[in-house]
Amino acid sequence: MQTVNLGKDGPAVTALGIGTWAWGDKLFWSYGNDYGVDQVREAFHATLDAGINFFDTAEVYGLGESERLIGQFKQQTDKPVQIATKFFPLPWRFSAQSVSDALTASLERLNVSHVALYQVHQPFDFLLGKRALMNALADEVQQGRIATVGVSNYSAEQMRQAHKYLAARGIPLAVNQVRYSLLTRQIERNGILDTARELGITILAYSPLAQGLLTGKYTPGSAPSNQNQSLQGARRLDPRFSSKGLEKIAPVISALQAMSTAYQRTPAQVALNWLIAQGNVIPIPGAKNAEQARQNAGALGWSLSESDVARLDQLTQAWK
Repeated sequence: MQTVNLGKDGPAVTALGIGTWAWGDKLFWSYGNDYGVDQVREAFHATLDAGINFFDTAEVYGLGESERLIGQFKQQTDKPVQIATKFFPLPWRFSAQSVSDALTASLERLNVSHVALYQVHQPFDFLLGKRALMNALADEVQQGRIATVGVSNYSAEQMRQAHKYLAARGIPLAVNQVRYSLLTRQIERNGILDTARELGITILAYSPLAQGLLTGKYTPGSAPSNQNQSLQGARRLDPRFSSKGLEKIAPVISALQAMSTAYQRTPAQVALNWLIAQGNVIPIPGAKNAEQARQNAGALGWSLSESDVARLDQLTQAWK
């Protein structure tokens, strides 16, 4: 199984993980309606059966329900499971103790004594301060409750500051988790990807299939007259799912479908493989059921040719 290190010297994890925002979340996703605990349990075990054991969650996903579910599922297997979760620095978190307390609560929900990666969910650190926040995280590394420190949605400059404060404690900044896909390539233009490569920081790519747009499921020809009314959750707010938006991405989908035929893979697997080909990038697609988990795993164990990587790069320049 392909692996990638979290940061320069952090633990090795599978080169593709699973994002679990949709596990237990009813606000943005349809958890409890068209899928529920049985389906996500099957997704968890199918992921492990496919050789992938890296799960990304957060305390705010389903108000802790995502962590609780993973904690329950983990007790049902003897296979190793590596977990990344996140600290949300709002609303009333003023002190280092608040970081420790939040981590304690996450570990309790997850039924573990430590996690592979603990990330700051958003760069809202004005209440606690960047230095104090990073020092609190460094303390947790030294206490053995987290193996590596990460951030999420940090700009290049914010990433540099976090890296500097952690380095003063002898601890690397391992990860920046950001939105990254063939249809969301801004990190290649705004300095985040270049800075991550310079500092040895791994990119965790969330929404690597652009909320499903890169699966080929959504096309202009299949779009209803009022697309937004047919969509669930977060997709209802995304203009890319309109007929006009789908027409714009049609050439990309066509190329993915042609490559999927050539490689005997799916368009989604081709899109995920392109991200892996960027180097030190770990896609974390979601999986609401066992079939989606197996489909995700099919992105591993093979590689796009250099010419196909370059062709997809050329076709998606407009999304930088």
